[in-house]
Amino acid sequence: MTDQNPPARIGLVAATAAGRRHADTLAAAWPHARLVERDTVAEALRAAWAGCDAVVAFLATGAVVRIVAPLGHKRTDPAVVVVDEAARHAVALLGGHAGGGNALAEQVAALLDARAVITTATDAVGLPGLDTLGWPVHGAVAAVSRAILDGEPVRLVADADWPLPALPPNVRASDEDTPDDGYRLLVTDRVVPTDGRTAVLRPPSLVAGVGASRGVPAAEVAELLHRVLAEAGLDPASLRCLASADIKADEAGIRSTADTLGVPLVTWPATRLAAVDVPHPSEVVRAAVGTPSVAEAAALLGSDGRAGDATLLVSKTATAMATVAVARHAPRGRLAVVGLGPGAADLRTPRAVTELRRAAVVVGLDQYLDQVRDVLRPGTRVLASGLGAEEARARAAVAEAAAGRAVALIGSGDAGVYAMASPALEYADERIDVVGVPGVTAALAAGALLGAPLGHDHAYLSLSDLHTPWEVIERRVTAAAEGDFVTVFYNPRSRARDWQLGKALGILAGHRPPDTPVGVVRNASRPGEQVHLATVATLDPAIVDMYSVVVVGNSDTRLVAGRMVTPRGYRWRS
Repeated sequence: MTDQNPPARIGLVAATAAGRRHADTLAAAWPHARLVERDTVAEALRAAWAGCDAVVAFLATGAVVRIVAPLGHKRTDPAVVVVDEAARHAVALLGGHAGGGNALAEQVAALLDARAVITTATDAVGLPGLDTLGWPVHGAVAAVSRAILDGEPVRLVADADWPLPALPPNVRASDEDTPDDGYRLLVTDRVVPTDGRTAVLRPPSLVAGVGASRGVPAAEVAELLHRVLAEAGLDPASLRCLASADIKADEAGIRSTADTLGVPLVTWPATRLAAVDVPHPSEVVRAAVGTPSVAEAAALLGSDGRAGDATLLVSKTATAMATVAVARHAPRGRLAVVGLGPGAADLRTPRAVTELRRAAVVVGLDQYLDQVRDVLRPGTRVLASGLGAEEARARAAVAEAAAGRAVALIGSGDAGVYAMASPALEYADERIDVVGVPGVTAALAAGALLGAPLGHDHAYLSLSDLHTPWEVIERRVTAAAEGDFVTVFYNPRSRARDWQLGKALGILAGHRPPDTPVGVVRNASRPGEQVHLATVATLDPAIVDMYSVVVVGNSDTRLVAGRMVTPRGYRWRS
């Protein structure tokens, strides 16, 4: 499963009527996909190869191999996916990782109701490919990947605690980069010698601050930047961004350099730059642009404005029209707060799966972890705990991320709705990058089973008074009743809290008709799923427990063919 978008330009090549029908299905779903036609299929395939970012060929695999073999190179191959005549299989033939072929095969398979065939070795055994981590990688990538797959010892040597995904036990961190005859995986922004047993990952640690006179040539900016990086022994592949002053946001020479490097240009107001302590301020620069430093201050502010995380490696260096400084920014831990949905695997979002496989540490309630153990990568550390330990789980996840690790904190439904996002983010500080992954909430899962009860304004309320005084809950229920909101009750009833639901229903009954529909859904999308319909006057609270969601309609909610429907106010029925 993948949450990646399809490539920008997809060439579709077909030789038969069936193949063209399947191609039409893809073209209808993807406006950027087009059927490539020439006098022969071979010419069409070559044209698609040359002019598109990816190719989907409805041909025999052998034919595709023979046609594209003289054209290919591992570093530049587009994604090529081959689909058989009956559209039973979508085979990722080329560009599986770097070209996005594996992801494209899965997307094609989903549209054609086919089966994706992924044969890259790391994907087959659930290991992260070194070229799938989102960072540039070079050196002996194939050899080190093979060693990881074969279980041979691989030394991981990193300049800092970067939040890498889970790696298998045979990849062991080493504090010292001492030469040996084994395989090594280096994580560094430094220029280092490599051999046939060393691969190098380039983390996004460097920011180049750039100042320039108006009209500076791009060649002058690029030449100065590459020269100062080379003299400092730093690899441009680790550039996170170029940074400058707001008044340089439209400077063509700077922007062109950023585009050529494939990094963003981040600009800051002169007031922000002026507040950064730099070693070489200039009153001449202050008079011209309102800050005593552009290059050094921008390099330290970087992309997120956290100058305290940065170290200036290269002081400002100038040519006639350009100035460059380079700073290294410390890594921050990564905390993904992941909503797993209501329980069913097919209601779990692809992005949730991606984040779980991106994490080195996964923290969660034991029963939720049991739902996702099959998607975790080998080597993932799992921190499980039981019911009632929400704050401890949140603190544990934040502590792991603050130590520089890639962490996923999981919860059911949507992590931001009565779940783990709030307690975790109360503790997450600026040392941590936070990624929120939305999920299908229990209310949405219940609503889909009941019909369309949430078709108009609605309110979510938790009836648990463990953390919120009942007086506050009662006031909120009353407000929802007076406002005629459809009302969704989470945590409606437990053995220890057996009266709150009846009290809440009594408040609602005072503001809407007794025949107002009420739906109770238990174990939505999970084994033992049950759906029960009643009214405000007839619902028996005793059938409700902590596995239930209760949906109370507003004064307009009706039962239509046994389904709860809350009108939007459209007049199409009248």
